[in-house]
Amino acid sequence: MAQQTAISPTRAQDFPEWYQQVIKAADLAENSEVRGCMVIKPWGYAIWELIQQELDGRFKATGHTNAYFPLLIPVSYLEKEAEHAEGFATECAVVTHHRLEAQKDEVTGKTKMIPAGELTEKYVIRPTSETVIGAAFARWTSSYRDLPLKVNQWCNVMRWEMRTRLFLRTAEFLWQEGHTAHETQEEALEETHTMHKVYEDFQRDVLAIPSIPGEKTEAERFPGALQTFTVEAMVQDRKAIQAGTSHFLGQNFAKAQDISFAGRDNTQQHAWTTSWGVSTRMIGALIMMHSDDDGLVCPPRVAPKQIVIIPVTPKEETKQAVIDHAQALADRLSAIRFHGQPIRVQVDTRDIGGGVKKWEWVKKGVPVRIEIGPRDLEKGSLCVARRDRASNEKAFIAEDEFVANAEALLQEIQDTLLKRARDFRDSHIRSASTMQELEDNFSGEGEADWLLVPWDASPEQEEELAKRLRISIRCIPCGEMGQGDSEPCILTGKPTTQRVLWARSY
Repeated sequence: MAQQTAISPTRAQDFPEWYQQVIKAADLAENSEVRGCMVIKPWGYAIWELIQQELDGRFKATGHTNAYFPLLIPVSYLEKEAEHAEGFATECAVVTHHRLEAQKDEVTGKTKMIPAGELTEKYVIRPTSETVIGAAFARWTSSYRDLPLKVNQWCNVMRWEMRTRLFLRTAEFLWQEGHTAHETQEEALEETHTMHKVYEDFQRDVLAIPSIPGEKTEAERFPGALQTFTVEAMVQDRKAIQAGTSHFLGQNFAKAQDISFAGRDNTQQHAWTTSWGVSTRMIGALIMMHSDDDGLVCPPRVAPKQIVIIPVTPKEETKQAVIDHAQALADRLSAIRFHGQPIRVQVDTRDIGGGVKKWEWVKKGVPVRIEIGPRDLEKGSLCVARRDRASNEKAFIAEDEFVANAEALLQEIQDTLLKRARDFRDSHIRSASTMQELEDNFSGEGEADWLLVPWDASPEQEEELAKRLRISIRCIPCGEMGQGDSEPCILTGKPTTQRVLWARSY
């Protein structure tokens, strides 16, 4: 008999549908009435809040401050930076009127709202904010003494997607976008690399996502950037998810928007700018990275509740004593700090069956579940289950011992998830040196490894190969992975020391 699972279909049966069912079972989000948009439900939004909190602290520690800029961007702003505008043109939602007028249908009696008051200047709902923030930077900068400018905003953006998937690709999504302006090229490049490393470290240490950091090829760069750096995550179907990017924009945007200043030698100069961002897409990566056929598996550092206590109350006469003890245990655990914050504990006293409670918390991915009943009170023990292990695996642990080791247990689960993901990733990245190997790996419809290959072809050749095999160069990896002995490029045959990672992606 096939093993029963909480999620159907399983990952092996239908990975895309499994992903949707995990989101539903964990009550993370749902499709809204607005085409391509989602409602992020409280459990999903709590994960985003924890991501925000952790990242915001890291941004401020590197000298950035938060600000807010308009949702609507004049089309004329986009026209100033042609390459940037072309990159987003097909995804822009355009605002053309400034009011609605009510008209009653004489036949049906129904009222319709008709757009009226056509705007002289059309607006787009921000797909990204380089242009509008650049205009502000131009107002704020007159001397080298005004630099650097280092701001971040938490906001929503809209990119009109035709094919959507919750968290991974929706028309509207939440993100942060950092924007900076600098006196010199060296300072801007240092900023670009600093934020790239912030993303890599955050995803590894907090989300337990071991990404591959690298630089995008020219064909894959952010529109208008001179260099784009990325962190690429491999999820369980071996596809890549671009989990964050940091862009060195050079002086392109500064010249288009006149972000200029009087330099130290009193000559007028243009600033050097950067931008960088991550979005709710990271939640999609987290789901696909760690979850199993019983639902979400949430790393402790971003779990809305890290420990859930389920009182087992078979008899009315002992019910209150068990609940009171469970609450006292929760108070003890909440007094312990895990990565600088009190452990997040909940006692589940709802009037529903214990089995229903258990499976709800399994599907929500809570790292640790505790069951406590009258016999446990007598023995001074707890029935403990870890979400990084099989759902039916339990251990009986003395209560004082559990409390003493609670912080270490959460860190062990965090480390286990990271190691598991890293081992999986490393076992599915391999080197290839011929086009035949590339074509054989990506020719079928099933799962495919990431291939590290010698590469020195043009952007046009890259795009043609990407379309033919429905793959993309995810990055030129940083460090030793991106360099090797001189070998022939797999496409052109030209000798090269550069290595790139080809993969299928979301």
